[in-house]
Amino acid sequence: MRMTMKPTIISRPRVVLFAAMALAVQGAFAQTLNAPAERISDQAIVADQAGYKALQQRVKALNDKGVPVSNYYLSKAQCWLDVSLHEYTRNDRSAFPQKALEQGAAIVGALETGATPNPGDQTPLVNDAAKLRDDLWARFGGVKSGAGFSCAAQKVACGEVELVHAGNEFNQQGWRHANPYIQIAEDNLQAAQASAAACGGAPVAAVVKTEQGKGPTVVVEKLTLAADALFRFDKSGLPDLLPAGRARIDSMMIKLDGVYAQISGIKLTGYTDRMGTEAYNQPLSERRAATVREYLVSKGFVGEIVSSGKGEADQVEACTGVAPRAALIGCLQPNRRVEVEVTGIKR
Repeated sequence: MRMTMKPTIISRPRVVLFAAMALAVQGAFAQTLNAPAERISDQAIVADQAGYKALQQRVKALNDKGVPVSNYYLSKAQCWLDVSLHEYTRNDRSAFPQKALEQGAAIVGALETGATPNPGDQTPLVNDAAKLRDDLWARFGGVKSGAGFSCAAQKVACGEVELVHAGNEFNQQGWRHANPYIQIAEDNLQAAQASAAACGGAPVAAVVKTEQGKGPTVVVEKLTLAADALFRFDKSGLPDLLPAGRARIDSMMIKLDGVYAQISGIKLTGYTDRMGTEAYNQPLSERRAATVREYLVSKGFVGEIVSSGKGEADQVEACTGVAPRAALIGCLQPNRRVEVEVTGIKR
């Protein structure tokens, strides 16, 4: 049983609580928290907080060595830490803080040693959490198995953990307390799907058929390329195209060549996020679209290619209230894109 009632409204996305703690205690990470009955003393609480901080330092060390924050396993470890501390600070007297912490520690340990398979491949229902929303579990699984998962891994990892978090709250205090965490999982799924589509070049609009009485049917199809996956940060020129970005454009054209008997034209439209001034964003979006056009021409495409930019118009993710800046930049990623409109005759 909890010692205190928990509020039903939380801020989202949640700021990592221990990042703001001013802890003077240093020490090695202890995987075992003090027993709930012992958490009434300052000494026990400080020791537990030092353990959280030590594991956080191990996460940071992995990032410093080159494991990206967006890595599925590192993201999952961080999110297990987040929910563990979140419930610890809200006086959850169940085994959930301990079990969630153990999951994060196991994933970090595997990353440090290179052990495979990584425990993060699984998302156990710790503390006998209820399995809520089978549809969300299935849709997260679909993103994991689809193209563009590398760009959506962080949102998928945290969404899965939040579903476990919600199931634990449901068991302890009912739907009203589980609902906020279900909402977080839903938001993460929406962001994951958008990021995967932008990263993998998946179609984001239905094929539209022209009105023709006879002969082959001309279709118009829209695809999206993530600008962050194409260009170096804040860059837009042909030398700034990342090797992975060039490969992504090549892959898109190979796929289109297999689908289309004839491509009569391509329209490229660049977009930025809302950060920065409009005077800066507009030409940046134009230059990036023009660079993709230049690259396609250099690869031998002979059809008509038109490029333009719309700056920060038509935002697909608002990210209202998201902070700090690093989190906002990540949330706004789907807005930084180059949309590709292909007109042609399919095979």
